[in-house]
Amino acid sequence: MEPACLQYQVTDEEQAAFEWDGYLIVNNAIPQSLVEQLVPVSDGVDARERERMGLAPEARINHYDFIGKDDAYLQLLDWETTFPKVWGLLNWHIQLYHTHMTYTPPEPAGHTAETHGIGLGWHQDSGTLNQDLESAPRPRVSLKVAYFLSDTSETGRGNFYVLPGSHLLDDFPGADRKGLVDGGIPVCVPPGTAVFFDRRLWHSGSHNYWHEPRRVLFYGYSYRWLRPRDDMTVGHYLDRCDPIQQQLLGVTHSGGRGYTSPTDEDAPLRVWLEEQGALPKR
Repeated sequence: MEPACLQYQVTDEEQAAFEWDGYLIVNNAIPQSLVEQLVPVSDGVDARERERMGLAPEARINHYDFIGKDDAYLQLLDWETTFPKVWGLLNWHIQLYHTHMTYTPPEPAGHTAETHGIGLGWHQDSGTLNQDLESAPRPRVSLKVAYFLSDTSETGRGNFYVLPGSHLLDDFPGADRKGLVDGGIPVCVPPGTAVFFDRRLWHSGSHNYWHEPRRVLFYGYSYRWLRPRDDMTVGHYLDRCDPIQQQLLGVTHSGGRGYTSPTDEDAPLRVWLEEQGALPKR
């Protein structure tokens, strides 16, 4: 990595906000030129996957393992304005363990939030991990970086909803996971924004009553001992990746022990951070 990325490390204020709220908004994380590159690529992936699965054009869908479907997505793996904040929040023993691209097409003509609701579905990430772990609150384990390719600066555009501070609540603090909950808010951001969020944060997508689909790319980072959540098809990238990118894509040089007791070769990010005098404090 280029040392210039160090200027984007997580600040004390950002760290405090993430620890308190469970999410963090980074404005202008990617330039509009990259947004304009990724939109047609993503539209193509969406169209092909819908045809393959026989899905209707209006269906709301997550496309898993999108990173392997086009070279354009690889550049965000260690993007300079966001990846330094990932290692600042999780430390150096990390990997990309999950990617999904969320497409929320416009609702049918005549539908409104008043007639058909907001379309919420509050949840935490990680599936049965939330039942398997015994501590309270449960440990963070992973976070996601969501890159917004569509304009969700106003409500009614398939906005991402969050309940600030709820990452410390193991149980949903409401009666209905499909309804609004006290304190729940829409995240209203323009394209090019990145939203970081703790996997434990209670969050939701929503219906899109705008004229364009809502497009968001989610990159999930975890500790390397956690099994990937997708059947990640990234092997075709490895020959062109540098050692840190290979670490993020799951390469180990010490067999299974490389995921739990890593050598310097298994964890080149640690080595690089030490060289730069930038190892996180913890």
